[in-house]
Amino acid sequence: MDDQTTQWKPELSNQKGPKYLALVRALREGIRAGKLLPGQKLPTVRDLAWRLGVTPGTVARGYQIATQEGLLQAEVGRGTFVSIQSGRLGPTESVYPLMSYEHSEGIVDFRSPILPDVGQVAALAKAMAEAAREVDDQYLKYPGLRRDEYCREAVVNWFPAGCSVRPLAQPENIVLTLGGQNGLSLVLQCCLRGDRPVVFAEELAYPGFRHAVRLHRAEIQPIALDEEGMIPEALDRAARRYNGQLVFITPDAQNPTAVRMSTKRRLEIVEVARRHNLQIVEDDCYTAPVNDLPAFRAIAPERAWYVTSLSKTISAGMRFGIVVAPEGMGEAGRLTAQHSYFGLPRPVTDIVTRLLNSGEALRLRLAAQAEMDRRLKLAINILGGYEISWQEGLSFLWLRLPLGWRGSTFVRMAEAEGVLLRSADEYVLQDGHAPNAVRIALAGGVTENMMCQALGRLTGILQSQPNEIPV
Repeated sequence: MDDQTTQWKPELSNQKGPKYLALVRALREGIRAGKLLPGQKLPTVRDLAWRLGVTPGTVARGYQIATQEGLLQAEVGRGTFVSIQSGRLGPTESVYPLMSYEHSEGIVDFRSPILPDVGQVAALAKAMAEAAREVDDQYLKYPGLRRDEYCREAVVNWFPAGCSVRPLAQPENIVLTLGGQNGLSLVLQCCLRGDRPVVFAEELAYPGFRHAVRLHRAEIQPIALDEEGMIPEALDRAARRYNGQLVFITPDAQNPTAVRMSTKRRLEIVEVARRHNLQIVEDDCYTAPVNDLPAFRAIAPERAWYVTSLSKTISAGMRFGIVVAPEGMGEAGRLTAQHSYFGLPRPVTDIVTRLLNSGEALRLRLAAQAEMDRRLKLAINILGGYEISWQEGLSFLWLRLPLGWRGSTFVRMAEAEGVLLRSADEYVLQDGHAPNAVRIALAGGVTENMMCQALGRLTGILQSQPNEIPV
């Protein structure tokens, strides 16, 4: 990116509403009109505030919203730039970052886990054919508040024996959603109140959650992490300062750092949540292998929402998510789903019910995790000389870069070699600290040889001297 700062100065005096929103609109218009080019560096918060005659807080808030929308990209130590992605926008296209990607032949995409086919295609085809033979007049009706009960009963079979959520996943506590992302949005709809509600999240957090929070006109306050995940004392301090309503946590497979939270830490988080009356959103969409640690839903059944999906191990295209609501909140969650999207389509619930009741879904889940674990071990053998965090059976790992490397620089160098990664910058809020690290998600859609060659190219880049690489 070009470090030469643009002299762009928007005209905000004739725009209605809060100045920070006027700044966001001006950024959108400037990018679409070609006045702001991808990669251009924007003025500092203080400099632009002085030029516009507004407070630095106004500019900082506008920059933060524009960054979360994907218009801008903030790089720690360098400044704020017009996003490279924004150069692809037409006059009517969305400014929001894509949640999934299309890319050219020969590119190895390590940005999001890509499922290997361990029999899902054949199993889905069989279940679809069976469902098609039993189509009846229920397909003429709306899904209804209780017509998906047969599928909610089958969902219990998704949770392996030994999983602490299984005995709690009773049909009355379950809400079916259009994937995990939709599940997160549904929980926000159920929990958030007021004009600008505050939610707490891990300082490095799944970008999709931030986008969901923004769509609900809420604000995120980041909470510091350590080697076990969210720090209870940091959450307590933030809850004392801000009137928060909800805390978002990934305890079993923290995304992106791949760390796991101990039972002791979970109990401490619950104590803070009860003290400040916070709802807990527990994201388990990566469904790491079963362990003996209790889910938040088991520790705090009165306030914990457990969100998972079939996307990471069975099928991302089916868009099937599961929310295990707190005790007594299942009906409220299903009513919210009805008001949002009338419930899941009947073909989806019919197909998934067959996969769940036959045991095929669980078998495929374990097979997919085994295949990802095999690929993970290949990745560890190639990258083992560097500082990495990982878990057995998990479909991504966290690479801390050697001294002198920036995450954004490494990602650009990898892209030039045909390898796509996610930098820590994509997981941090604008005013948060981004470590020099990248997340590497496993590519199950390419051959092992192609995957290993791509990882080899990454080690080749790491062996370069950072000061030889243009920043």
